Amino acid sequence: ENAYPSLKPLSSWVENLGQRVEFVRSWLVQGRIFKFWMPCFFFPQGFLTAILQEHARKAKIPIDELSFSFKLVESEEDEIPKDKASTEYIIYGLFLESGKINKDTFMLEDAEFGKNFTEPPSIKIIPTRNYVSDPLDYSCPLYKTSERAGTLNTTGHSTNFILMIELPSSYPPDHWIKRGTAMLCQLDD
Repeated sequence: ENAYPSLKPLSSWVENLGQRVEFVRSWLVQGRIFKFWMPCFFFPQGFLTAILQEHARKAKIPIDELSFSFKLVESEEDEIPKDKASTEYIIYGLFLESGKINKDTFMLEDAEFGKNFTEPPSIKIIPTRNYVSDPLDYSCPLYKTSERAGTLNTTGHSTNFILMIELPSSYPPDHWIKRGTAMLCQLDD
């Protein structure tokens, strides 16, 4: 109850804790960065809200008019912001369950037989005013762990759910919903 949510056995949990501490330490040493290892956050929703707040203040617009649009990052060159005052950030270190991102088309497709988890490319999260998602994209839920349960007593929202990430796909969203396709910040091993 006093640690971040995890379904890992103790030895893997200790290793994961060390990786989290190392990421935060390197962030403190480097100063402002634009690429974040998403699994390092105890409360990733707070990190995402901070990005929206930063953008709302810079653009002088109400935060409730903002949400995120997403772009799969095709190369390391795309990860470097041209503008150092940018409010666009890269997240990485996620796992995609029941699907994979095609390296050539950057579209969501069925995973290879026997592969439950794949590593998607980094994802650029872009604060966008009055964003409307493409109805053909799959709104892929991102969770802290593989558990799909747990509710916060005060709001009734899931304590494990982080946000929906729009992924381009040539299949309709129902295809992925039936497969239970989701992204996770950590595996159970």
